[in-house]
Amino acid sequence: MLNWRKLHRRIHKWLGLSLGLLFCVIALSGSLLVFYDELDQGLNISSTKLQNNASANFNNALDTLRKQYPDKQGSWRFEVTPQAKLIPARYYNPPETEHLEFAPMMVWLSSDGNLILRRDYWGQYLMTWLYNLHFTLLLGQTGTWLLGYVGLAILYLLVSGLFAWWPKQGQWQKQLKFKKRSSRIGMLYDWHKLIGLTFLAPLVILTVTGIMLALPKESAAILTKITGPIDTVETPVNHYGVLADNPPIQPNAALNLALEVLPNSRGAWIETPAMKGNPFYYRIRVQTKEDPSQRFPHSYVYIDANSGEVIEVFAYQEQGNSNTVLNWLHPIHDGSFLNLSGRITWLFSGLAAFALFLLGSMRWLSRNQYKSKPRD
Repeated sequence: MLNWRKLHRRIHKWLGLSLGLLFCVIALSGSLLVFYDELDQGLNISSTKLQNNASANFNNALDTLRKQYPDKQGSWRFEVTPQAKLIPARYYNPPETEHLEFAPMMVWLSSDGNLILRRDYWGQYLMTWLYNLHFTLLLGQTGTWLLGYVGLAILYLLVSGLFAWWPKQGQWQKQLKFKKRSSRIGMLYDWHKLIGLTFLAPLVILTVTGIMLALPKESAAILTKITGPIDTVETPVNHYGVLADNPPIQPNAALNLALEVLPNSRGAWIETPAMKGNPFYYRIRVQTKEDPSQRFPHSYVYIDANSGEVIEVFAYQEQGNSNTVLNWLHPIHDGSFLNLSGRITWLFSGLAAFALFLLGSMRWLSRNQYKSKPRD
């Protein structure tokens, strides 16, 4: 008769030894990324350069960028940071990195928009290198796809550990105890068991959301069968070809218009029109009250850059069930859905994954050394 507990012990052991190191790379890089902004800013921008303005001046920021980088005539994206101490900006697909799959130019300005504090390219500084390592294994889209399917094996690694430990009837109290042991192998097992049971739920949640983020098409195909179609916004058509002769509305005005359209919301990103009118509109990304995602919320307001007319609204509360599931993935995966407590929990979960691999490997080596010792 097949012994399921023994089978899962073997599966857990060999999956852990074969995938454990990769799991550690993913988990440890993810632990650092939950504090991505704080670490990146602390490492690269002196606190003396930060300003404490009530609000950021995106009008000045756009003028500064257009003058400093006259060859960048496309759309700029500004992040609306809650503290308004600086203005992060991105220029996607710059000529300097067009040979790379994803490497926008990243610029940080003072909150009054008059001074450039820093300029870099995605992937060429520590935190974005860690992001690429975590999300693509530095292999581009191929690495993302690979991680998605490796994530399925890691999910089974976690579940098989639970099945391997699962107590027999009447032995729950015994299996939950941290026993006093004289042997090193037994102590390693108890610590592995304790950490595994404590962090099993967070690690499963992180793995499942990570799989869905790495395999968006596959996840969407499954979701549409369960919770219905996924709502998408229709990109507005450029009726002008180029911008009109009259000056386009300014970024601050576009942001205020978007916040009027969706009351009780918070601005998150401002995507400006291009100099030659493609795109010809502002795309303002805002967080409404119901939206769990703080940094990358899911409501958009499209505003004609010439007239200031609102031409399209894609609001979070009007999206269907499948969108709701997808919209929760990022805030769950980065821990921000529970604010600081969630991020700290995810930080320790990543460290726990490393501890589990280390303890499991040490126990396996100790057992092999014990078996290889000569007996009198």
